[in-house]
Amino acid sequence: MSNDNHNSRRKFIQQTTIAGAGLALAGPLQIFAQTNNRTMSKNIKARGYAGKDAAGKMAPWNFERRAVGDNDVLIEIKYSGICHSDIHTIKGHWGPQKYPQVPGHEIAGIVTAVGKNVTKFKVGDQAGVGCMVNSCMQCESCKSGEEHHCETGGMVGTYGTPEASSPTGITQGGYANNIVVTEHFAIKIPKTIDLKYAAPLLCAGITTYSPMMKVNFKKGDKIGVIGIGGLGHIAVKLAVSKGAEVYAFTTSPSKVNDIKSFGAKEVIVVQSATDLQPYKGKLDFMISTVPYAFEMSPYIDCVKKYGYFTQVGQPVNGELTINNFNMIFNRVNFNGSLIGGIPETQEVMDYCADNRIYPQIQIIKASEINDAWDKVVNKEARYRYVIDASTF
Repeated sequence: MSNDNHNSRRKFIQQTTIAGAGLALAGPLQIFAQTNNRTMSKNIKARGYAGKDAAGKMAPWNFERRAVGDNDVLIEIKYSGICHSDIHTIKGHWGPQKYPQVPGHEIAGIVTAVGKNVTKFKVGDQAGVGCMVNSCMQCESCKSGEEHHCETGGMVGTYGTPEASSPTGITQGGYANNIVVTEHFAIKIPKTIDLKYAAPLLCAGITTYSPMMKVNFKKGDKIGVIGIGGLGHIAVKLAVSKGAEVYAFTTSPSKVNDIKSFGAKEVIVVQSATDLQPYKGKLDFMISTVPYAFEMSPYIDCVKKYGYFTQVGQPVNGELTINNFNMIFNRVNFNGSLIGGIPETQEVMDYCADNRIYPQIQIIKASEINDAWDKVVNKEARYRYVIDASTF
């Protein structure tokens, strides 16, 4: 071997040895970030379960997410909660839909890639996505942390909303193994709460937390919760944790012992309006999580005059019927409420993590989604189904 060849070989060995040592010192996350840069410009392959039409039967579907942009994070989904909104949407209860569509807006997982401008997350962090993935970020609502009330074009929902950057033309949700989202719309999930418990807080948690915080109730106030399912059971736990006396109203006698264990002072099994009469004018605030139209007036009468009644459950086509004779005599303030902004969603996540307020969940496989949907509709959930995303 000539000296030139020998020297070149020795130089090559030295360089590769140094490079190898450098990679070892860099650690696995940096190695991942370096190799991942080569794929940042490519669409992300995803697999999940989608509704193909308004029949609402979910089936496996392979699709693509947009490439990870400069301000995006890629989240490997670990758990995805099932919300009644998923069922309403895919079945067209709230209007015509584009299919195939992947629902799911209670998403918890691990960050596996970040865009070059991202500062809120690093690879390996726990992160979640709730009911929205974008907004204009310019209007007063967006600037004040109420992105869900975006005034220009409305928020971009996590699934089923037209989105130019999505390869399928619409946003696709969390019944899948991954998601790409702008970092602003991802929620930090503290290490002190398991991802499986964090997932339902991203819809059920914030949807009930926000309106209760807005009424500024005091310790000892009497709060009524109607409908003790996925949302309602979290509402009970949150109100109790804040010092309220909680009165839970349910049509399911089989839930009574569970609801008492959540901390409710009293559980009222409602068979008819007669069951509500003893509570007329007794409550400071009432929240309804019922996702279908129901006879509301007898419940509204349970609130003190000038008190507040908030409807968060969204019925078919959004239609509710209220007897105005009752309203003019009880002077109760009626309103609806939609989730909460990103700061408030982070607030409820941190609050629940700090105070060990966990939803009561049932972990299911992806193949069990259709059965779980039937059970949700039939009031058999106890109390939030959460999909193990490793089964997609």
